[in-house]
Parts: sequence; C-alpha cells; structure tokens
Amino acid sequence: MKSTENKPEKRRNKPAGKTLTLALLVLSPLFFACNTDSGDDISHEIQADAKPIELRMMEKVETDNDFALDLFKATYKFEEKDNIFISPLSVSMALSMTLNGAEGETLEEMKEALRAKGYSIDDINEYNKSLKKALIEVDKSTELTIANSIWYRNDITVYDNFINVNKDNYDAEIKTLDFSSPDAVKQINGWCAQQTKDKIPEIIKEIPGDALMYLINAIYFKGIWTSRFEKKDTNKEDFYTEKNVSTGKVDMMHQTEAFDYFADEYCRYLRMAYGNKAFSMVVMLPNDDKTVDDVISNLDSKRWNDAMKYMSGRDVSLSFPRFKAECDYEMQKNILPDMGMIVPFTNYANFSNMCTPAPKIGRVIHKTFIEVNEEGTEAAAVTAVEMLPLAAMPSEPVIIEYKVNKPFVFAIRENSTGVILFIGKMGKVE
Repeated sequence: MKSTENKPEKRRNKPAGKTLTLALLVLSPLFFACNTDSGDDISHEIQADAKPIELRMMEKVETDNDFALDLFKATYKFEEKDNIFISPLSVSMALSMTLNGAEGETLEEMKEALRAKGYSIDDINEYNKSLKKALIEVDKSTELTIANSIWYRNDITVYDNFINVNKDNYDAEIKTLDFSSPDAVKQINGWCAQQTKDKIPEIIKEIPGDALMYLINAIYFKGIWTSRFEKKDTNKEDFYTEKNVSTGKVDMMHQTEAFDYFADEYCRYLRMAYGNKAFSMVVMLPNDDKTVDDVISNLDSKRWNDAMKYMSGRDVSLSFPRFKAECDYEMQKNILPDMGMIVPFTNYANFSNMCTPAPKIGRVIHKTFIEVNEEGTEAAAVTAVEMLPLAAMPSEPVIIEYKVNKPFVFAIRENSTGVILFIGKMGKVE
C-alpha cells in the first residue's frame, strides 16, 4: 500500500441551518415499477407510531426530492424496458462521497445533477450523515441498512483529507486492493452481497486494467405492511396493458382498509404504511383517460408535495399485485448527463482532491431488487462509482503552425466592447 499524502483542507462556508419535521416516505430511498413473484414472509413486531424525524436544512430535503423525481424521469426517458426501479438515495450517497474529491466545473456540475447548488460540500456531508443516522433509527420494526465503502488500487496515492471526510460523514469502509488479483472482483461483489443480504450479489463483472477506485453505496430495506394482506385473499387475476390487453394472470392481493388517498387530474395516489408508519409506499395509478407517461411527465415537486399534503384517510377496497423485479443501469451513458453532469466523465474532469493519478468517472453502475408480497416489501440497491485515470492529453508544440489554406470564417470587432462590426466566410481566395 502506498502511503497517503495530505493536501491542505479547504474550508467551505456553510449557510445557517434550519430544522425540519419530516414525515418520511419511500420517495427518498426507493422508486418502483419493475417479473412478478411471491416471496418469503417478513415478521417483525410493529411498534407505536414513529415520531417525526427532525433534521437541519429543510430546503435540502426539498432538493433531495427534486433529485429523486428528476433522476426517475431521466431514467424513464432513456430506458425502454417495461419496468423501472431505482434508489435515488443510493445514487445520491455514492455521488456525494465522490463529490468530496471534486473541484471547479466538475464540482459544480455534480452539485447541479444532485440538485444541490447553493450548498457547500460541508453542508452536503453533514446533511447526509444526519439523514443516514435518522433513517436507520426511526423504525425498529423496519430493517434498514445504509452502507458505504471505498475500494482503491494499492499502487495509487489517495489523499488523507478525502479518506477522512468520507469515513467521518459516510462511515465509509476503506479498502486497498490489488485490482489485478483474480480475487478482487469477488471481494467487491462479496461486500455488496453481504450488505444486501444476497439480493444484489454482483455489481461488477470485471475490473478494467486502468481502474483506480470504486466508491460504493449499498441499501437494504425490509418492512412489513402496517395493514397486511391475508394470503387466503390472494388469487390469480389478469394484469392489463394501457391498451386494455391482458398480459396474463398475476397473484393479486386484496384487502379493504383505511388508507391515505388523494386524486388529481392525472392519477390517484394511495399510501401504504410500513411498521410504525415512518416509511410508506406511495402508489400512483393513472386515471382512466391518462397513461403512465402522462403521470411521469407531469410529476414535479409541487405536484408531489400537494398530493402528500392533501392525502386523507379513506376506506379503500385495494387490489395490489405481488411482484418481484431486478433492474440495472449504467447512469453515465444518458441519465446523469441529461441532469447536467457531463464534465466529470471526460478528460476535463477535476478530482484534484481525491487521488494521484488524476481521475475521472468511468461508470456509475446502479442495480436494484424489490419483492412485494402479502407481508411487506424487501428491497435493495447498490451504486458503484468507478474512477478511471484521465487519458494523456497531447502536448502542444513549442511553435504552433497555423496555415490558413482552406475555407475560413472571420470577423472584425471592437475590442473594448466586443461589438462585431463585420463577420464573414472565405471559401475561395483569388
């Protein structure tokens, strides 16, 4: 292992914090809609109703939900599969750890993608630290683990400040590893499998020869419905496409109970609570004259917040399918660039606070699992940010040759103001 070196720690100013009483929803950890199957029973003792979590920086929660909705919409935009299931919280945690190595335009684009402009890195770290702790502790009858790790090649130099801030704020496990070892992939995948109880046994298939580092977040969630479905009431029923064509029989669960409910012009919202009601699943069922595309394209923070605000208890005869899904994405290809994150994936990336040699992000790999049955929900997600070295940039010669021997464009301007007086193109010179 090569010894690390310290870089001067840069202090970033922090705006004054605010306190938020937050009724936690499934929106932050998980989004769903992805093979249908049954699963094992989930058995936990349900406690008294959860006390609302109090967090600093209320507006940061709002921007987190902006990120969650925008990430979901971007994934929906570029994925043609029938089912989509992502964990915005997992992606946010992995990218936030990576953020601690960024500077300049790289830093600003990543904050833009995370919908965290206006916040210092210190704010983001402090917020994620308190959020992680609060989510884990709010419901003892719901099993939730959030784990982070950093794996880096044993022949590179990783800066102490970068390591320490991620250990302190994200409780990240730090692992040095011989990436060329046949056992390296097995070790990384083994950690992911352990943290997700084998629901996501593999996050990478191989390690590229030039890979420098992996920053990984893993989330595991297992909760029982506050109002559970009876297995005797489950039967085979048709599931239809939006064109009212049956896709076949599925296991449809049934119960009649009071649920929080709201309807707007696009869909009907239903909230099903887990455990002590700290967590819930919110279902958005398109109205008869609308489609899933209508719902998603019009889903934003205001519409979401209004629905959550105006939900009220109603007696509902609920039919809900058992389902199981596994999804995977490489978010660097379209999804994150669509959200404003471009430079971090290029040779112009600036992660000068991370390690030597200078890196860029190669891939953002995201895998998820969900299973819903009569007892409750089991879900998991892993996000891995893969760091690669910058490609060698060609050096300019001492004397630059500039031979104007082909068509060109030119302009005549006033230098102090920049006003262009004339502009033209020469395609032929006589």
